[in-house]
Amino acid sequence: MHNWIIQIMDQYGYWGIMLLIAIENIFPPIPSEVILTFGGFMTTYTAMKLWGVVLFATFGSLIGAVILYGLGRWLKPEKLQRLLESSWAKALRFKKEDVDRAVGWFVHRGRTTVFVCRFIPVMRSLISIPAGIARMNMLQFFLLTTLGTVIWNTVLVCLGAFAGDAWGKIVEYMDLYSTAAIAAMVIAAAAAFVVYYRKRFAKNKNEPTPKDTSGPVR
Repeated sequence: MHNWIIQIMDQYGYWGIMLLIAIENIFPPIPSEVILTFGGFMTTYTAMKLWGVVLFATFGSLIGAVILYGLGRWLKPEKLQRLLESSWAKALRFKKEDVDRAVGWFVHRGRTTVFVCRFIPVMRSLISIPAGIARMNMLQFFLLTTLGTVIWNTVLVCLGAFAGDAWGKIVEYMDLYSTAAIAAMVIAAAAAFVVYYRKRFAKNKNEPTPKDTSGPVR
């Protein structure tokens, strides 16, 4: 995949970077670290400029983020609530009210979450979907996404330019960072699920069983 990415960037320059970053936002397995660091390296032997690479990479990120935000708007909380009425969701003790709680949480903490997640691999892309589901203010979403993305892109592009021929080393370090970040997210999600499940199970266990008031059958 790396060779394919590099070929597109070599052939199409800024436009190739914008296209690849847009795709990367929609399809996270494409590594933005390779695109950005190699883009920075390209500024050392082509006419491309650091600001140009950052600018077009940011445009690509915004295109992908807006598409996923729109997907979240399309999903709507009502559709998720219907999903939680399925047998598997009930077996896991999920309820429709959980959607309202999740949306409420995002309404209060969504701005910080959207910004911080721009520095976390995979979540950089996926966070746009819950932002859309929660109907986060479009202007706020756009501004926070732009700010976080510019910082992320600038750091990696500059590191690629600074490393020069050794830009691949930066990618290796970023791979370690990505692996650690994803592992931490998985552990945190698993812990949150266990806590949630225990609370829900305890709550249901303590609820009184309805008494049979029908009386004896004669």
